[in-house]
Amino acid sequence: MSARHVDPRFRDTYASFTGDYLDGTLDARRWDAWDTERLRAVVRHVRASSPFYRRHLAAADVDGLTPRSLEQLPYTTKDDLRRELLDVLCAPVSEALVYYETTGTTGASTPCPRDAKDVFTSDLHVEEACRRLFAARYGDRMPMLGLMGPSELYAFGDTFGEVAQRLGASHVKIWPESPRVGFQKALRLMHQLDVEVVVGAPALCLGLAKAARHYGYDLRRDFKVDLFLVLGEICTPAFARNVASLWGADTLPILYGSQEALAVATGCAEGRLHLSRPNYLPEVIDPATGRSLGRTGEGELVLTMLIDGIKPLVRYRTGDHVRLTDERCACGRPGPQVAVTGRVADHVTVGGRRLRPADLEEALLDGVRGCLGYQIVVDPGPDGTDRVTVRLELLPDHQDDAAAVAAATAQRLVDRCGVRAAVELTADLDPVTHTGAFVSWKAARFQDNRAEPDHEVRAARQAAVRHLLPG
Repeated sequence: MSARHVDPRFRDTYASFTGDYLDGTLDARRWDAWDTERLRAVVRHVRASSPFYRRHLAAADVDGLTPRSLEQLPYTTKDDLRRELLDVLCAPVSEALVYYETTGTTGASTPCPRDAKDVFTSDLHVEEACRRLFAARYGDRMPMLGLMGPSELYAFGDTFGEVAQRLGASHVKIWPESPRVGFQKALRLMHQLDVEVVVGAPALCLGLAKAARHYGYDLRRDFKVDLFLVLGEICTPAFARNVASLWGADTLPILYGSQEALAVATGCAEGRLHLSRPNYLPEVIDPATGRSLGRTGEGELVLTMLIDGIKPLVRYRTGDHVRLTDERCACGRPGPQVAVTGRVADHVTVGGRRLRPADLEEALLDGVRGCLGYQIVVDPGPDGTDRVTVRLELLPDHQDDAAAVAAATAQRLVDRCGVRAAVELTADLDPVTHTGAFVSWKAARFQDNRAEPDHEVRAARQAAVRHLLPG
């Protein structure tokens, strides 16, 4: 069967198993059989077809392999993917259904083609998540969607465009950073088309608000937006509450994934992310030592893909710091819950403390309303201690007492992160903050003047040009 078509036997088997998964009727015996069979199928597939994995997994005992013996296999790292490039693939690119690649902002761009099996098994979970979420919020009708993410060489536009069509939801692709669109046109279309749901990165919620005010719009009166579905970077509860204070709209995570690993987890009406469990065997590891901590806990997420498509990855170190739990969700969806707290590489050290991006954002924004952006600036102090300045941009007609906001923010940083900081309110925040995780949270939100700018910082500053508004 061509890689451009899904074998009907696999489609039926997968659809039946995933249907039972979504219904919550799978027992431990069926899970064990699925995981073992799919794991062995993937390892056989990559050893037979991928030059990299033929070498990398040469010593693997495929016939005796089970999820419980997974730790015997070596990790696959991002450096492996950047070094091996096309040799990681299990088929020539010409046999793929569609070709994508990573942005290359944190290293060499790596090829991420997908075949029909990859697209089918990944998009099914995005479609089901959107179907349930829209039903919970809008009942029998579908809202008007504004899709705000890159399409060229990137899966965002294809995935959500295809899902919208399957659901029968009207949608418009209006990424403001595209040279064919821009913020002014995107806002005009949001207004004219009565867009109700915006799908994009969290930073876009703030960037759109700032641009809308620049072009003379009233956020509450001129737009019908009542929901932001976000992906691509951390979005803490404090950030979501701040967005609500700007737009009067809720903010929920809809997708956690990557070009390499596809749709790893999808969102629900309760604001949780649920692992696309039939597609992955998850592990949590200590990012410093590489020691496996099991299938739940807090640490770096490692994934073994269970779909034998064109680029399945075995024990892939995602570089993302997560909390993985087996808690039941009020939405009724099954599957482990994934809370993403930032990239491991985005952890920062301030005053001798190592801090996660999510902890800093939550401390900064908890209780803050009308914030259009934030940035943390760290300078070396004359006595060798770190000098921290937090820059907050608030709405010009912000109702809260500015001095009280600054004092409360500074105190939360001390209480929750052990960091003393001066808080500066500004109307001229660095546009790099609106790049969000296009490069990295740290490059966008954390200006470290204790060291020379690295390649990520330089890439973020180049990307920030697209967020400059006319004077």
